[in-house]
Amino acid sequence: MRRFAFALSACLLASTALAGGLGDMTPAERDAFRAEVKQYLLDNPEVIMEAMQVLQSHQDQAAAKADTDALTTYSDAIYKDPASWVGGNPDGNITVVEFMDYRCTYCRKAYSEVEDLVKTDGNIRFVVKEFPILGEDSLTSSKFAIAVRLLHGDQAYKSVHDALIVLRGAPDAETLGRLAKTLGYDPAAIIAKMDSPEVTDVIQANHALAAKLNITGTPTFVIDTKMLRGYVPEDGMKQIVDQERAG
Repeated sequence: MRRFAFALSACLLASTALAGGLGDMTPAERDAFRAEVKQYLLDNPEVIMEAMQVLQSHQDQAAAKADTDALTTYSDAIYKDPASWVGGNPDGNITVVEFMDYRCTYCRKAYSEVEDLVKTDGNIRFVVKEFPILGEDSLTSSKFAIAVRLLHGDQAYKSVHDALIVLRGAPDAETLGRLAKTLGYDPAAIIAKMDSPEVTDVIQANHALAAKLNITGTPTFVIDTKMLRGYVPEDGMKQIVDQERAG
């Protein structure tokens, strides 16, 4: 540990010297000092890795604190937004929020696992945030799902959500029209609703919220006070749910 502290001090002094901060050194003294620091690091390269590990730890702690602060600041928009579908147990003692994209490979992989977690746990409130970021097909799918919810309610949205997340082909007008008819709804009304301000507002609000939370990819999960960027296997999700419940 003393060696590590010395190395950091040496690096700091070296950088200061290089910047001209040690103006009272003669050119010969500066050259000797730089040579000494360089030789020390060459002889003990492991201290560089130690410094990097400490730096990474500090950065991870700072990022975790930033996430916690953001989740507190924007909690209503995350957990209580009436424009977001709520499933699972609406009165559950823990909330799982997913920012998702229908064309995202890992969202599709997580889909059945999250469904199973919510079902087997029985006490999870599950919130879906439509967050299309992977192109026009993603945007079209989200617009369709939101339009269905606005026109026909939560149960219809769930049916469409389940169908779109496993859809293999493109969500073109013919495919979406066939899906609407299968569920007993008028395709023309849904397609007309897709470009309405109400639908656009939901997507824009989710994108604005994601920017505030520094969310740039899907899936991203919020589990009470913890944010998880990327796919997490079901066992890992369950473990985090249990940890959050335990406080």
